[in-house]
Order: sequence, then structure tokens, then C-alpha cells
Amino acid sequence: MKRKPHGGEDGPEGLALAALAWMATDDERLFPFLEATGVTPDTLRASAQDPGFLAGILDHIMADEATLLACAEALDVKPERIAAAWRKLGPPDFDDGM
Repeated sequence: MKRKPHGGEDGPEGLALAALAWMATDDERLFPFLEATGVTPDTLRASAQDPGFLAGILDHIMADEATLLACAEALDVKPERIAAAWRKLGPPDFDDGM
């Protein structure tokens, strides 16, 4: 049985892109994100190829519970799935050696 790669539609990257598409449907959601990231509408498509940018999309959504819940509802996924994708795409946990 073949497993889907993490970058597929069902993986964290696909979920981040779906979340970006959801944000793009509303200027009041999209422009604060663009402002925070420094990305312009002209560079958005190229930026969406960057794994760090994809993590930033989910980071932005996770920063506000109302946004998280609205996104989860719009994408028909549980908020926990968005949180899991956010953890997978984000940087590894800090290990202080203790």
C-alpha cells in the first residue's frame, strides 16, 4: 500500500495551501497576513513554494482562535488537524540538552 507524501493535498503543505486559498477569499484576512510577512500580492505565488512560508501561514492562523475555528470550518477539518500540520511544518522543538 502506497502512502501519500506529506506534500500531497492531504499533507501539511496541502493544508497550508488550502488555508492560504481560504485567506485569499477575504481581503480583511489576507492583507494583515501579507503585511506581517512582507509578501506582496505579486510575490505570493512564488512565496507559496517555500516550506517556511507555508509554516508561516499556519502560524498566522494558529495565533488567533477565531481565525483557526473559521479556517477549520471553511476547510471542513478539525482545528486539531491544522494544529498538527502547524507542528509538523514548524521548526523542531528546542532541545536544551537536559
